[in-house]
Formats: sequence, C-alpha cells, structure tokens
Amino acid sequence: MSIGTSWGRLPHHQQRIIALRNRFEALPASAPLLPYGNGRSYGDVCLNEGGTLVTTRALNHLIAFDPTTGVLECESGILLSEIIDLLLPKGWFPPVVPGTAYVTVGGAIANDVHGKNHHRVGTFAHHVLSFELLRSDGRTIDCSRESNPEWFRATIGGLGLTGLIRRARLQLRPVRGPWIDCSTHRFLGVEQFLQLTESSDRDFEYTVAWIDSTSRGSKRGRGIFVCGNHASAADAPSGARRTFRIPLTPPVCTLTNTSVRWLNALYFRRARTDGPRQRQHYQDFHFPLDRIQEWNRLYGPRGFFQYQCALPSHNAAALNEMLERMTSARHGSFVSVLKKFGNLESLGMLSFARPGVTLALDLPNQGAATLRLLEALDAITQQAGGVVYPAKDARMSARSFQTYFPAWVDFRRYIDPHFSSSFWRRVTAQTS
Repeated sequence: MSIGTSWGRLPHHQQRIIALRNRFEALPASAPLLPYGNGRSYGDVCLNEGGTLVTTRALNHLIAFDPTTGVLECESGILLSEIIDLLLPKGWFPPVVPGTAYVTVGGAIANDVHGKNHHRVGTFAHHVLSFELLRSDGRTIDCSRESNPEWFRATIGGLGLTGLIRRARLQLRPVRGPWIDCSTHRFLGVEQFLQLTESSDRDFEYTVAWIDSTSRGSKRGRGIFVCGNHASAADAPSGARRTFRIPLTPPVCTLTNTSVRWLNALYFRRARTDGPRQRQHYQDFHFPLDRIQEWNRLYGPRGFFQYQCALPSHNAAALNEMLERMTSARHGSFVSVLKKFGNLESLGMLSFARPGVTLALDLPNQGAATLRLLEALDAITQQAGGVVYPAKDARMSARSFQTYFPAWVDFRRYIDPHFSSSFWRRVTAQTS
C-alpha cells in the first residue's frame, strides 16, 4: 500500500498503485479500481482509499494526426503540455485548456474541464470526437455522439468511474503561433465584472478575472479582468519563459490571511491596466501557475481546499455574500478566479459547467474553521441554484452532491462494477 494525496495535498489515503505499461494491457484484477492520470485534481476524486489506482502516464503516445484537419488521435495518458509542445509548431492548439497544462487527456474528459473561452466553445468534451472505453471485464466500447452515445454522455465528466479511457480522437484548432493579444482592466465590484464580460464576450475568445477575496467595504469585489485572442501573426518579443520550483514543504502555511491580504493589495495596485493591448505568451496567459513547479507546497503540510462553484449569472448578490463570508471568517484566497460560462449545454451527465459565472478559491486548511466556511459557501451556492465542481472538492456532503447533481441516480447504471473512488463513496454515502 502507498500513501497518496491529490494536488490539494489532502486527504492522505492508503491505496495500491499499479502502472499500465501500454494501452493493450488488461486491467488488474484487484478491486476497487480507479484510473489515475497526473494527479492534478484537488480533492479525492482521483484517490481510492483501500483500493487500487491504475496509473496511465505510460499511455502517452500520439497515434495519428491529420495536419490538414487538426484531428488528433492519442492515448489517454498524454498531457496537454505534451500535445502543445508537439503540435503548436505545426500550427495547432487544444481548443479548450484548463488552468494547468499538466493534465492528461483522460483526466480532461473524465472531469470535462473548461477554460477561459467557455462562452465561445464550451468545455473540453465539445471537441472530443470519440474515445475507446475499456471495462473491467475486458469489453471495449467505442463512444461518440453517434456510437454508444449513452456511454459517451456518462463518461464525459464521469470522474473515471465508467471504465478506463484508452485512446481518444480530438479536434484541435488552428493558430498562428504561441502568442495571445490581451487587454487588462481593473473593476471595482462584481457588478462591474459582469458588465465587462457582457462588453468583451463579443470581441474576445478568452476572458477571465482575478478577484480580491480579502478586500472590505467599498473595495469588496475589486479585481483585474483580462481578455484576449490568439495573435494573428507569429512574430512577438523573444525571451525564454523562466520557471522555478518550490524545493520543499515549509513547516507551516506561508499563505496566511495577513500575507494574502498584502499580496492581493499589491497585485491590484501594480497590475498594468487600461493601456494598449499586450502580446503575451500562451503559457503566461493560460498557465501562469505552471511557472511555479510544486506551488501547492506553499500551503504547508496541512494542504489546502479549493472551492469552485457555478452560479446563475443574475446572482451577483450570492458572489458578494461569499466574499463577505470569507472576510468575516478571515480566510483569504490569493488564487481567486472569476469566469463567465456561456450557454452551450454540457455533454456529460455529471458535467459541472453551465450558464452563469464560476468562482474558484484556494483556501489554506485551518481545520474546523475552514470546513465551517465551506459549509456556509455551500449553503449560499445551493440557495442560488448553483453547483460545486467535483474535481476540486474534498469535503462536500452526500446531501450537497446529490442536490447539485440529481443525474447521479441514473449515472450509477454506467459505473463499472469493479471501479470506485474515495469521492464517490463519500458523496453517495457508501463505505469502503
């Protein structure tokens, strides 16, 4: 047995780890099983206490690529960063990327990830043409919108529970190079953010905001709004992108409420805004935290919770109430992201994205006080008619999950009988 954690560095679970060596290898006989990509989920959706994790990183090959259409066939363990490194020089880019490039294709499908352009192109699944699903009995199912569509819909956002995705066909998008032309604006409240999204969505493919979760009074809800498009030309300023690594885990969390409050105030004041458009490398625009390798260590040995909810657009009051609860509880979040979701219907039974806005918060684990705050945020989310993202969760109750995702009852029919996860047992009130 090995002790494993997710990217949030909590909880700590004991589980067996078996690596698949190639996509033709049979699944191990030990149950319960759970596919494991690169471990970038924040909670226990990628953990399997007392069970077996089947790691897929060796399934990292391109199978076929058509440079005229941008259709890629690849194994499920390949990272988005590896796809970009190989195919961006040929003029192709994934049409949807989350906040890190270090996720596998299988993980992106299983969590139906979204990016800064949901209002234009939907989630990752909207660009998945098909995939092959391996069940524990050795049966394979070819899934697409036309072939076995019910399995396609269950596996999209299905949290790795319907079987192992062995390979997938994806539609990439053409680009001229690695650069993004972007503009940056300050806003002074949630209402101004919503106004900026309305005026920017027509002209910009990518929109996202950082919001100051520690500001109070008249400053509550201030933030930085960024919008951008792929540059129409490949030429841009040169310069290698520097990265560095957090070498060790400090004995205590370095991101305290006081330090986060000062960092947020400094970031808001120093942001370059309302000037001419800037040309930015895609890595800095899409994956700024990837520059800091092992950045999750900054939260210390107790780790952190990420809380991401989606709310209907008209619930600015709910967002303001969440920010007020956080300041009252003295829980600051430096990585606080606010985005607009478009009206494209998600394809998965348990997909998270839906019309409205989404707020993501990183909260240092302070024990019972943090859990009380998260329960309060859940209550606001439920009252507003919103949902919480399973890929980011480590503590929501079974009652909350079942309220957010009533389709879980029908989804159970598609779960592989030998597959399970710590998350699924927790939110369906099952025991190991």
